[in-house]
Amino acid sequence: MHELALPLLVGLIVVALAFDYLNGLHDAANSIATVVATRLLGPVAAVLFAAFFNFAAYFLTLMFPALHKVAETIGGGLIAKDLITPSVIFGALIGAMFWNVVTWLKGIPSSSSHALVGGLIGAGVAHAGLTGVQWSGLNKTLIAIVLSPLLGMMIAMALMLLTSWLFARSTNRVADKSFRVLHLMSSAAYSLSHGLNDAQKTMGIITVLLYSTGYYSGKFEVPHWVAICCYVAIALGTMTGGWKIIETMGSRITKLSQHQGFCASMSGSIVVFTASLLGIPVSTTHTITGCIIGSGVARRTSAVRWGVAQSVVMAWIITIPASAAVGAIFYLLTVPFGG
Repeated sequence: MHELALPLLVGLIVVALAFDYLNGLHDAANSIATVVATRLLGPVAAVLFAAFFNFAAYFLTLMFPALHKVAETIGGGLIAKDLITPSVIFGALIGAMFWNVVTWLKGIPSSSSHALVGGLIGAGVAHAGLTGVQWSGLNKTLIAIVLSPLLGMMIAMALMLLTSWLFARSTNRVADKSFRVLHLMSSAAYSLSHGLNDAQKTMGIITVLLYSTGYYSGKFEVPHWVAICCYVAIALGTMTGGWKIIETMGSRITKLSQHQGFCASMSGSIVVFTASLLGIPVSTTHTITGCIIGSGVARRTSAVRWGVAQSVVMAWIITIPASAAVGAIFYLLTVPFGG
């Protein structure tokens, strides 16, 4: 157990919630890019819509507690929880927040999830070396980096083909009206899955912080007050929005119709809900990007602006190493002060 004065503990929890808020702001594009790009909802209505369903994920977990496995992975599945110190948490959060701010200012849809994973790994290795790494948890997270956008793309293409066949005999007016309703419903489902998976990363950080400092004991599970605070923080961040990233996600990769918007958000929700059930901290940014590309490719390959997609992929590749390096640096800065 690592002793930590209560004011410092509260300060670290505030920093964690600030990351959660920034996560919502940075990843607002994930939830609303398709509905904004297709003009299904205006920007203000879209962020309020997404924020509502981000928070509604809390009530979903009350009915299905097993959906909180992602918090367990972050809390003890990447770095052994007995090795985590307040300084490791500080380094992880600052590393992730630094990368989020840089990519947000540049309008690059990088992954907040993997920025936090990178920050935690970097600070954890700086503290305890490679022996502290939980390779099974890290490996499934790294595999998900590749699989989540690919699965999203394939499911989106399959949905495009299936729904095109189902509506083959419908008039354009009937089909467009139907897809507007379906798109809104699928966007709600995706916002729900986004809040569910992403808010849990901060829950895991706060819970392991409480555990490591002796303020929490017993079975490792997320206290209800921590869950509520995290869902509120990510919902408030989503309400703030990230308009540069929304432009990249919603229009620069490919031009979307209501049909494509439905297929993209529906396939994204399938992937993210499945990841949450498996306890994998999947990137909602990676997932929805793959889904948007899949819905564009299903129309025609040339509909996708591959240059933009390539720059997005490059940001994914360097996210974990970059945030890990910053996380390690900030951890080392705390060592002279007893870190």
